[in-house]
Amino acid sequence: MKISFILQFLIIATIVPTTAQKVRKMSLKEAVQIAISTSDEANLADLKIESARLELDVIKNNRYPNLRLSGQYLRLNEPLIDGALFGGGATGDQKPNVNSLFLGQANFSMPLFQGFRLLNNVSVSEDFLKSQSYLTAHLKEQIALRVTELFARLYQSNQAQKLFEENLKVSKQREKDFANGVENGLLPKNDLLKVQLQSAAIQLGLDSAIKNGTLINYQLVLLLKLPENTTIDIDIETVKAETAASQLRNFDGKRNDLEALNVQQKASETGIKLAKANYFPTINLVGGYIALDLKNALQVTNAMNAGVAVSYEISSLFKNSTNVKLATLKVQQSIAVRSILSEKIKEEIKEAEENYKLSAKQSKVYNEAVVQSSENYRIIKDKYNNGLSSTNDFLEADAQQLNSKLNLSLSEADLALRYYQLQFALGKLINSFNLNSK
Repeated sequence: MKISFILQFLIIATIVPTTAQKVRKMSLKEAVQIAISTSDEANLADLKIESARLELDVIKNNRYPNLRLSGQYLRLNEPLIDGALFGGGATGDQKPNVNSLFLGQANFSMPLFQGFRLLNNVSVSEDFLKSQSYLTAHLKEQIALRVTELFARLYQSNQAQKLFEENLKVSKQREKDFANGVENGLLPKNDLLKVQLQSAAIQLGLDSAIKNGTLINYQLVLLLKLPENTTIDIDIETVKAETAASQLRNFDGKRNDLEALNVQQKASETGIKLAKANYFPTINLVGGYIALDLKNALQVTNAMNAGVAVSYEISSLFKNSTNVKLATLKVQQSIAVRSILSEKIKEEIKEAEENYKLSAKQSKVYNEAVVQSSENYRIIKDKYNNGLSSTNDFLEADAQQLNSKLNLSLSEADLALRYYQLQFALGKLINSFNLNSK
């Protein structure tokens, strides 16, 4: 029995340290920096940039000459060889004994003119790299916004939890006071039931706040690549300071997703030039060297050649017009997509501006509401203690005071969130933290 108890104790002792929650105090700026540096989405986007850079290098390599060396050594049976070089018509015993063949070649080719294909291919690859860089920057803006939203929701949940816990203590004490009043015949039982119902409502609000806080904390921990047992303690004062110190910015027409479309449109226009390249001939500088040894029969050395190779696809005069039309249509599509996104961005900015203004106004109203509800609760409580107010009025005033405090605490995070949402709409969210995405 003792051994079993000891084993259980050792198991619990080894498990408890690994499951203990780790509290980490964190500012919003730090959270955003971690997310845009370590998240899987950010890392994948960075890999796409590196891949586009290497693809550009591959395209650029096509501008350099090609040099190819090859050699063959073949064992032969007893072939029948005839011809002027071997004394055609001679008797069989006069023919050479040929039993092996060696052939060595060196070929050189360098593009001189290919209808500007190489130049335009490089231009398209460069535009693709720029576009990928802009898309990556926009993705990191989206990640930063997601972190900001989780931060705000987690703060709101924590504040709600604190308020519910404080009010639940007061309500539980009120239950005891009302229970004593009922026992002493000073209060009707239905007043006690009303207080108990209010405590139950506060308990439900507390449970919901705890659940929401746990879920949001878990989502934030996963996004930041932190241990799953980490509890994030939000440094809300830094969020307030950062928001207060920041200035609203005007849209300068440069948002990363819009810039990506601008570059893609440019690449589409270059695609027309690539399609028209089929109308031109290709010209290459070529050269070579051949060495041949047909044993006992023929030797060739110093067989060098150099010249120009020209080729032209005649059918392109008839077929290529479709390729040009297709490339032109893609340009028109990219222009339309850019126009749609441009209008959408304007709508997003306008909506974000109005949401920010509304949140600022609501914050002022909630401040006034807290003062008013607190004073109302004080007055109603005095009346209730003097028998001049009903239990319903007293509990309603208490609920209004709780609701006003809850709204005020939520509005603090909401105002900061609306500010950062506006910065995202303007394409300046990461810059508002004075961060540089890698």
